[in-house]
Order: sequence, then structure tokens, then C-alpha cells
Amino acid sequence: MSGQADAEPLSWRALLALLLAMFAISVGYGIVLPILPFLVGRLAGTNDPVIQSWHTGLVTGTYILAIFLFAPVWGKLSDRWGRRPVILLGLTGFASSVALFGLIESLPVLYLGRFLDGLFAAAIAPVTYALVGTHSPSKEWQASRFVLISIAGTAGFFAGPLLGGAVLQASRLLNPEAIEIYSLPFLAASILALAAAAAVWHLVPGTDQLQRNRSSSVGTHRDPKVIWRLYIVAFVTAGAIGAFEVGLALRGKQILEMDATRIGMMFAECSLVMFVAQVIVFSPIIKPESTRWLLTPGLAVLALGLVFVPFTNTPMTLSIAVALVAASAGILSPIATYWASLNAGERQGADLGRMTASASLGQALGSAAGGLLFDTPLLPGSAFTVTAVIVLVGAIASLGLPKLLVRPLISLSHKSSGSDDDANSQATTRALRHPHEHG
Repeated sequence: MSGQADAEPLSWRALLALLLAMFAISVGYGIVLPILPFLVGRLAGTNDPVIQSWHTGLVTGTYILAIFLFAPVWGKLSDRWGRRPVILLGLTGFASSVALFGLIESLPVLYLGRFLDGLFAAAIAPVTYALVGTHSPSKEWQASRFVLISIAGTAGFFAGPLLGGAVLQASRLLNPEAIEIYSLPFLAASILALAAAAAVWHLVPGTDQLQRNRSSSVGTHRDPKVIWRLYIVAFVTAGAIGAFEVGLALRGKQILEMDATRIGMMFAECSLVMFVAQVIVFSPIIKPESTRWLLTPGLAVLALGLVFVPFTNTPMTLSIAVALVAASAGILSPIATYWASLNAGERQGADLGRMTASASLGQALGSAAGGLLFDTPLLPGSAFTVTAVIVLVGAIASLGLPKLLVRPLISLSHKSSGSDDDANSQATTRALRHPHEHG
């Protein structure tokens, strides 16, 4: 593909700045998870588990809903303005909103603050992926960098719950009513986001708009049917993650009687398993073009893990369920994003923005369902079982998708014209078959 063959790859310094941005946003999201049930209880002035479950799910869903609404907007703006300005605006806005989040003293303001967090966070992931995709000289380079972006997000999600749980535990020992202690982790997340913004400002090139026009001059073939089926995969995977996150926090607190630190450790295990799964799947031993065959099996394992969660009565069995869910979800998201980018054509920002929006809508609905269905007496464990059924529907929809995903690669090799284009197309095909020969 000559578009990619002509692209100038990002330097490692620029890539590290983008990884820090993804890490900072994930910390800002994950830091709230172990704290939220306790914060809701304090602001609502009640220990009623039903009220805590509802608000925990809805507040989490509010954050993701904002990403659903604004990720496509940020993606389109990045196609017009360039990637770096949008990323900088998202990071500085997120830093401001998350700093104020720790000072919230009422439930309505809690919802508003979390919505603003999601609004600005929506600018980071799709535009970061689009920036890397724009500067990708080959599909192997793009696959390896995409998994680094995903790992950075996973690492932030690993650190966030641990920090949030540790601070909450310390606050309960020192002064349970001290609002200042609750605000400390949010202030730390705000400082981290500002540091990421400074790194992006100094290290990421500001000529990505020119580079985008250059690298997309020959564009990839865009198949709408492929893109929309990838949207479905992203939607059901994120929905499962949302329901699982809320259900895990509530089950740990109300049924297994875990404290915030132990709940944070469960989320940390989830992130660690995701990290290991991503490293294995996107390692040199697996060809990037082969990852498409993992979509349907990954969804099936994800559904199995969700069904297993309601039957866990000990931390050990819950850890097994967490591993099943985390391993499958950990590979599904980056695989879907990678193939969506390859099929996006010249509209990287817009298409990846819609990809992020699909995932965000799924996670918003999943988070809300995880809270609303958690204590349903008619069907115990319905938050997990209902989500598992939806994931199975997604697995059915993914059947045949791997064969469709290879079509753009074939059509590109036939559409290339001129000796240089043919040589670049053949070089890309060889690279896909032998990724271990390329850095």
C-alpha cells in the first residue's frame, strides 16, 4: 500500500508522549471505580445497597455516555484541525474536570462532573489511534504501536483502582469524613494529565495534518459492511466490560464483603491479565493478519466468563472468572481497533471516533445495566447473564467477519498502479507474512 509506504513514522519520543496521554486518561477513569460505591453512599446519606447499586452504575455510565456523544465529534475535528491540537484540548480539559471531581459534595454535581470527565477523555483514544495510523509506514509497525497504546491504557487502569482503593482505605483509618483525603487521588490524576499535555506539546509533531493528506493520497479501500460489523464487536465487548466492572465492585462489596483495597486488587488483576493477553496476541509469533480469527472465539470466552461470575463465592473462584473476562476482552478491543483502522480509508479520525463511540455506548449501557440489574430478585446474577447473552449475539454477528477483513488487502494489491506501487504492495504482503523480519 503506497499510502503507508510513504508515511513518516513517529519517533519514539512522540510515541511515548501519546502513551503517557492514554495512561493518564485511564488512571483518571480507573481511580474512581473502587471509591465510587463508598462516595455515592456518603453523598446520598444512605447505606441502602439498592440505591448504591443504581447510582454506581448510572454515574459510571454517564462518563461513558459522554464519550459516546463526543468521540465522533473529536475525531472529525482532528481530521480538519490536525491530531495534536485535539489531544491537547482533551488532556487540559480532563485535567481541570477531574481535579474538581474530588471536591464534589452532592449527587447531581457528581453526575455533571463525571460527564465532563468523559467529554474531554473522548478526545484522546480515537485521535491517538488516528495519529499513529496516519504515520504508519507498514501494517506491522501499526499493529505493534496499536498494542502499545492499548497496553498504556491497561496500565493506567491497573494503577488507577490500586491508588483509589489505597487512598480510600487510608482515609477511613485517619478521618472517614475528610473530603480533602477523597480529593487527593483526583488531584494526582489531574497533575498526570497536565504532564501528558506538556509531553504532547513538546514531543508530538504539529505537522500531522500535512502528513495525513500525503499518506492518504492513495487511500485504502473502505468496506462499510466490515466497519459496521467491527462496530458491533466493539459495542458488545465494551458492554460486557461495563457490566463486569460495576458488577465486580458491587459483588465484592456486598456479597464477598471485600474492602476497597481488595476490590482494587481485583481490578488490578483484571488489568494484568489484559496486559499479558495483549502482549501474547500481538507478539512476533502471531502474524497481524491472523488476529482477525480470534474475534469469534474471544467473544465466546467472554460470554463464558460472564456466566461464571454469579457462581463465584470465594475470592479464588472470582479471580478465575476475572481472568476469563479480562483475557478475552483484553484482546478483542485492540484487534477490533486495529482492523477498523486498516479499513478506515482516509477518514481515520472520523471512523475511529465512531469506533470509540460504539464501544462507549456499549460500556455506558453495560455499566448502567450492571448497577440496575445487580439486585434483581427474579433473576440473581442477571447483570452478568443478560450481558453474556448479548455477547453471544455479537459472536454470531462476527461469524464470517475474518474473511471479509482480508478483502481490502487483496483489493489494494490489485488496485495499485505503476512499478513503485506494485513494489510497495508486494513488500507489504511479504511483511504481513513474515512480521518477525521487520522492526
